[in-house]
Amino acid sequence: MSWTPSPPPTRGEILLYRVTRGIAVGLSRLYLPGRVIGKENLPTEGAFLVAPVHRSYVDWLIVARVTTRRLRYIAKAEIWKSKLAGRMLEALGVFPVNRSGADREALERCRAVLAGGEPLVMFPEGTRRSGREVIDLREGVAYLAVRAGVPVVPVGIGGSEQSMPRGSTIPRPRRVVVVIGKPIWPPLSGTEIGGRAQAAAASAAAAASAGAASVAPAAEGARESGEGGDEAGKKRPVRVSRRATKEFSDQVAAGIQQAFDDARRRAKVV
Repeated sequence: MSWTPSPPPTRGEILLYRVTRGIAVGLSRLYLPGRVIGKENLPTEGAFLVAPVHRSYVDWLIVARVTTRRLRYIAKAEIWKSKLAGRMLEALGVFPVNRSGADREALERCRAVLAGGEPLVMFPEGTRRSGREVIDLREGVAYLAVRAGVPVVPVGIGGSEQSMPRGSTIPRPRRVVVVIGKPIWPPLSGTEIGGRAQAAAASAAAAASAGAASVAPAAEGARESGEGGDEAGKKRPVRVSRRATKEFSDQVAAGIQQAFDDARRRAKVV
């Protein structure tokens, strides 16, 4: 069963996002100046997951600097207690997640966003942390990337914790540096799946024309593993073992750690 993509944003939603982003990013640069390094690592089109380190409440705003494309965010459901705030966030493409347990509805929204070709921001640490070590990542980002066959782009933010550490309510002026790491592709990415499916189909056709049937098990194995799309050419979710997801999550953690170390160094964080 293929995922149903979320509808594309309307022109009004795109305009609202661009105006809001322009104002917010512009003001934040005055208060929290700093460079964005590695923009060439961002995919120019299609879906991908942005995975930033999380050390401050201002991180979600700083992440918006990485691209002018509309970024989709998830935010804690408690914000929706204010109807006005909830409506504004939804107009900007933000949707809620219940952090008290498994939120299947939010997971399906994430899947739909990726299936619709939009970039999605998720903080793999789940909540704000402190210090220089990136540890105990939740596997939701890796799970979604593996299932959707999209890359994860690690992002390090240096200086945000020093500007607004846990317990503070107002950020202090501080130089903040953002480092965008190279995309990390999951095992059995969409490109690899499509390539394997095409290779299997070509082999089967060649064998049929030659009167051979030895490649039939290979083609059948490709179908059973879920490689390829359905009749309409849609990409199906990929089934990957828990071990593979954990190993990929460790790769993502290493990528975020590297970007974070670089950002801290450039921001001259001791």
